[in-house]
Amino acid sequence: MSATPQTAFRSSAYRPGALGLIAEGVTEIWSRRRLIRYLVRADLKKRGTDTLLGNIWWVIDPLLLMVVYVILVTVITQKPQPDYPLFIFSAILPWKWFTASTSDSITSVSGQERLIKQLHFPKVIFPVASSAAEIVGFLFGLIPLAALMLLFYRDRISPWLLLIPVVAVVQYAFTLALAFLVSTANVFYRDVANVSRHALRLWFYLSPGLYSVKAIEEISKTNPVVGTIMLLNPFATFFESYRNVIYNGSAPLWGHLAAWLVASIAFGAVTLLFFKRAEPSFAKVL
Repeated sequence: MSATPQTAFRSSAYRPGALGLIAEGVTEIWSRRRLIRYLVRADLKKRGTDTLLGNIWWVIDPLLLMVVYVILVTVITQKPQPDYPLFIFSAILPWKWFTASTSDSITSVSGQERLIKQLHFPKVIFPVASSAAEIVGFLFGLIPLAALMLLFYRDRISPWLLLIPVVAVVQYAFTLALAFLVSTANVFYRDVANVSRHALRLWFYLSPGLYSVKAIEEISKTNPVVGTIMLLNPFATFFESYRNVIYNGSAPLWGHLAAWLVASIAFGAVTLLFFKRAEPSFAKVL
């Protein structure tokens, strides 16, 4: 028998170090992957029965957002962009995925108060399951994207579209890392959910979603601090990479994506450590 205490029966006197907690968290996620799949299926089933249109909203919602922003930019502000509906949809689709994952992750632990107090199991499965469930929403969002391109933008269809999952993997790595952070913080500070709505809205406007990266370069000339912050935003890389493969028919930003993948893994290790260190206090605080 191994001298290292088992995760589920760790003695309170046993305190693993930072690397040990991170490894423990990864092991818990992997060993409970079947439970995570069950939670994802249960979440998807619940969403499908809670609304009249069910899962069709995953298809309709990004299209409605696209219409709103198209009217705002092309009609009200009169700043035309060639094939703007596709231009904006390339950003709306991944952003909706990110905001839905983040919002669900915030309450993924605090919303399971009764279960956490009654059973002893690794709570890290909750933010993982919440963020994983939204992957299905992103996949559904590819349906209206395919329809847009087949009906209106056939000239922009290219083999580069096959690289959408590559960009999505990097985005998910960043999203999961953030999920560990916000799910932990919301257990102790319930204002996180309220603040996040405004923070995410500001985040989108500081990201090149409604505009291109070239606009950020123009901003940098007059306000270098703001321009630098906007360029360091991970969604400057994500949006531009999605647009390259969907809208421009070119390669994603390989170097930037690689850098953000490494940064996201490091960020995930830190936030997973934060989660694991706070985990023993969840039942007391909730």
